[in-house]
Amino acid sequence: MTVAPREEWRRPGPTAEQRRIDLWLGLAVTGLALISLTLARSTGAFLLGPPPSGPEQLFWTVAVTLPLIWRRRWPAATLLVVAVAFIAAQARSAPETQFSAWALFCALYTMGAWGPDHQTARRLRIGVIATMFAWLGIYYAVTIDHIPPGAFDGAVGPVPPVLAAMVSGVLVNVLVFGFAYFFGETAWVAARREHELCEQAEELRRSQAEGRERAVLGERVRIARELHDVVAHHVSVMGVQASACRRVFDRDPGKARTALAAIEQSARTAVDELRRMLGVLRASGDSDVERPAPGDVERIDELVERARAAGLTATLGVYGEPVALPESVSQAAYRVTQEAVTNTLKHAGADLLDVRVRYLAREVEVDVTDDGRTGRRAGAAGLGLIGMRERVTAHDGELEAGPRAGGGWRVRARFPLADPAIGRQRETGDGRSLTAGAGRPS
Repeated sequence: MTVAPREEWRRPGPTAEQRRIDLWLGLAVTGLALISLTLARSTGAFLLGPPPSGPEQLFWTVAVTLPLIWRRRWPAATLLVVAVAFIAAQARSAPETQFSAWALFCALYTMGAWGPDHQTARRLRIGVIATMFAWLGIYYAVTIDHIPPGAFDGAVGPVPPVLAAMVSGVLVNVLVFGFAYFFGETAWVAARREHELCEQAEELRRSQAEGRERAVLGERVRIARELHDVVAHHVSVMGVQASACRRVFDRDPGKARTALAAIEQSARTAVDELRRMLGVLRASGDSDVERPAPGDVERIDELVERARAAGLTATLGVYGEPVALPESVSQAAYRVTQEAVTNTLKHAGADLLDVRVRYLAREVEVDVTDDGRTGRRAGAAGLGLIGMRERVTAHDGELEAGPRAGGGWRVRARFPLADPAIGRQRETGDGRSLTAGAGRPS
């Protein structure tokens, strides 16, 4: 996932609910500031000097605190208005200082936490803080000559009283402005992290949705491949037998009955395999449904027998020392052979079919050749070849499919075997050879 750099992220504006909260908060602070002004006037605690008129005091109090109602909607404008009003109020010796100082603190914090452009917010806050300290220096420079005699008669510390008052004021302002800046930065970083977490959560949800879609697509492909492998072979055999039955039905009823029997047997086998496959697809991983029998490679002779029953001269040769194969490899080898035989029956117009199974040093190989036409199969792009490649690739094997020298078509698939015991086998030519019908020598 790509996340924008920290400084490029712009914080979204406040929600409607947050704006309503700011409205009531600004009004509450303004009300409390007016109460504080009333108490200051009642006690006569005019710390900044003789105050201006009553209406002007009200004006400065409201000017400093009321802009907080827009603090998150327009943080930069709020900070500038509050800062200017705060300095002007102090220059005019407005008696209300407590809530006015906290209003400035809140405006500084809000600018850091809610400024859309963080770089601009940082520069503006630093500029306002520098202006405040400049104003503090000006204030000290102007008022130091107007300190009344005897103002520090009770001073007993080692530090000169004027210097002590100045340092105390600077320290208080450093703490106030420092905390306002720090808390603003912390709030902005927290909002940025929350935004990143939301983006990561959304990315995770998208990835999970894509993963589910890929899983569904993969399952559909698997079902399509299994249906193709199970149905296509038997339907092809049935089609060939039906065609033969139609041709000899009138002149040779015996052959027609044989063809019809083969069609019936192929149909039953197709239904049985479909039922078994659907049971596997419906079942959970721990259920005890009937699964395809292990050792499918040993059933290749049935494919050869069906091809012979369909009218081809078919042979089967097994070379090397047969070993027990992993169920997945055995089934894949059987399905590749089944698809190759099916293509011969459907497309080739062949007379001869030769199937060979070789148990080599560290792999098993199935090799299917025929003497049929190559043009139609070379241009075919159905599920058959795709399914064969998927099965072979899933076991890190190799598949060759194409015309062979001397005419006809060849499909050869090799499946590596990782079991060290398989490695002790010898690649020999003295293995057993099973022949179904008359055919070329193995």
